[in-house]
Amino acid sequence: MLGFEVFGLLLIVLAAAVLWSTVKVVPQGYNYTVESFGRFTRTLTPGLHFLVPVVERVGHHVNVKEQVIEIPSQDVITRDNAMVRVDGVAFFQVLNAAKSAYEVDDLENATVNLTMTNIRTVMGSMDLDDLLSNRDKINAQLLDVVDHATEAWGVKVTRIEIKDIAPPRDLIDAMARQMKAEREKRAQILESEGLRAAAILKAEGEKQAVVLEAEGRREAAFKDAEARERAAEAEAKATSLVSDAIAKGNVQAINYFVANNYVKALEELAKAPNQKVILMPLEASSVIGSLAGLAQITGEAFGPKGPQAPTTPPGRSTSVPSSRG
Repeated sequence: MLGFEVFGLLLIVLAAAVLWSTVKVVPQGYNYTVESFGRFTRTLTPGLHFLVPVVERVGHHVNVKEQVIEIPSQDVITRDNAMVRVDGVAFFQVLNAAKSAYEVDDLENATVNLTMTNIRTVMGSMDLDDLLSNRDKINAQLLDVVDHATEAWGVKVTRIEIKDIAPPRDLIDAMARQMKAEREKRAQILESEGLRAAAILKAEGEKQAVVLEAEGRREAAFKDAEARERAAEAEAKATSLVSDAIAKGNVQAINYFVANNYVKALEELAKAPNQKVILMPLEASSVIGSLAGLAQITGEAFGPKGPQAPTTPPGRSTSVPSSRG
């Protein structure tokens, strides 16, 4: 009896184990493939699932979350025969669990090698300068090629990023010297342009100054001409008045006119820079007579009692001692 009880207990345990093996809970972010006698039949999505005992079993646990893989560094020879060391990262996601499990062996390793091969192909077709300045273009081109190649594996490559591009040390030194030369060249060009602009501004300023000076001289000439014109008009008017007075028989007017011009002539001689001492014969009586005429005209014009007789009668001369040098 005891043997039958143990055997029955073993059967119960075995049946429980078999039933438990048919219950599968798939976690979020994973897909399970189901095989029936070694042949793929279906895919289990996240949740609770039941398998047919003995007939079905879980084949592969497939991660369907986005994953990142490191692309090892490798040496790449560019089109202009420069050797650079390149590494990067790739991001991918499994869209079809069955294809990723049964169409390729070791998905991650296959993706890494495929990416490294295409990095050599894409970068080897470019010059070093383009390689260093067009990372976005390289990333886009790599993504397009690798994503198309992995489509048959049920994989979507979302991004490929080149992390580092390291040229040899001697090439880095040469690039540094080239950059320094370019910067010095730009500095000299900017300095030359600054000097040119300063020269242009200076010339413009001098031109403006000359124009303003010419306009000032022209304005001054207009003013001088206007002043001379007014002086000439005044002189002409004075001469006309004197002429009218002489025509009316006023002899004192001519005496005033002659004395005025005589005094002006003496004033001009005194102002001459080459004259220090003036010695000339003078007729004192004629000068005094002229001055007397001047006084007579002034008295007639401004005296309160009207015209007055001259101090010295006509025809009489006054003797004034004169000294001879």
